[in-house]
Amino acid sequence: MKAATSKSSTPSALHLLHRAGQCADDLFARNIGKVDLTPRQFAVLRCVSDNEDLSQTDLVNMTGIDRSTLADIVRRLVERGMLQRKRTKEDARMYAVRLSASGRSALNNAQPAAKTTDTRLLQVLPSDQRQDFLKALGTIVEALQTAEAKEVKEAPVKTKATKAVKGGRGRKG
Repeated sequence: MKAATSKSSTPSALHLLHRAGQCADDLFARNIGKVDLTPRQFAVLRCVSDNEDLSQTDLVNMTGIDRSTLADIVRRLVERGMLQRKRTKEDARMYAVRLSASGRSALNNAQPAAKTTDTRLLQVLPSDQRQDFLKALGTIVEALQTAEAKEVKEAPVKTKATKAVKGGRGRKG
């Protein structure tokens, strides 16, 4: 599959990363077979397998999946019997998740498909570029996550008083 780019412009990193992600997802779907997991579901199961009793907030931070999408993924995996969810002792509002026997089995069955997908993705690059490619992707993720965390930390807290000063009365009216 050839990336569509015009000859007169520089290819968009955003678009090419999106297209590469689509190709990776399609390849994973072809390799996964009867296990019936999406790449994100697989990532959640693998993360939970490595870190039992994580909160869903921890899973958001570790997987990079946004909060609402992750909550939906966890709900579906719980419904399918692959994850178990319980309230934490420290905070009754939070859930901790762990793999069930069914989830462990699904993860074990999906591991070969994930490895095949990774291998196939990297095979398109010359062998001497593969580690550099992975390092570059890791650098992008780490740098942007760090920058985002800094922006969130430095963002001013909006209060009703702040909203009122910026041109409103603090409520519709």
